[in-house]
Amino acid sequence: MTAHVQRSATEVRAGVNKRLKQVGVMLVGVAVLLFAPAGSLTWGWAWVLLGLYLAGSLLAGSLVLRIHPETIAARAETTGQRGWDRIVSGLWALAMVATLAVAGLDVRWGWSDRLALELHLIGAAGFAGGLGLFMWAMVSNAAFATVSRIGPADEHRVCSSGPYHWIRHPGYFGAIVQAFATPLLLGSLWAFVPGVAAGLAMLARTALEDAMLRVELPGYALYSEHVRFRLVPGVW
Repeated sequence: MTAHVQRSATEVRAGVNKRLKQVGVMLVGVAVLLFAPAGSLTWGWAWVLLGLYLAGSLLAGSLVLRIHPETIAARAETTGQRGWDRIVSGLWALAMVATLAVAGLDVRWGWSDRLALELHLIGAAGFAGGLGLFMWAMVSNAAFATVSRIGPADEHRVCSSGPYHWIRHPGYFGAIVQAFATPLLLGSLWAFVPGVAAGLAMLARTALEDAMLRVELPGYALYSEHVRFRLVPGVW
């Protein structure tokens, strides 16, 4: 789904700059959440996670800037966010913060047994795959917003290209895969507790947003008849 807002070139440029700053702050925040609890900068798997996140962000960002830069500008705004989304997305953010922090503490105090290299690599592949799906959805959707909203001044249309051809919420599915893969990548079994909580929060957000779109977005009900599954083809 997209809710595209017409913006001037100046507004788009300002929005892009704002979003780039937000992403930079977010990347620094992730690094702090990993290395401060771990008490060390030599944690290799944390650097792998940061590298994957940075590479995915740079690749997707460059594509979106070339195709429809207004997407990045729109992602800098939270105006019109629904009340329920503030709660659910807030819970997801807290759970992801806890996932990173718990993994760091696990490295420092050795709560979990050392995982085999193969499991770390499976986690890295899952994280990269989830991030890739999230970024593909953003590139495909001309106004891939950070919040659930439908503003009265927006131009609305249903997006059925890219991964939206198979599932209705590919970005959310990618985020759920990342939440489940992060503890494995970082080698922390204890981090699965908040990681699973983050995945469940995103699952709830998917159901709530899908219900909103069915009622408020013209054409979405028909689209959902053709693309029957929200997250996983053949399952749900």
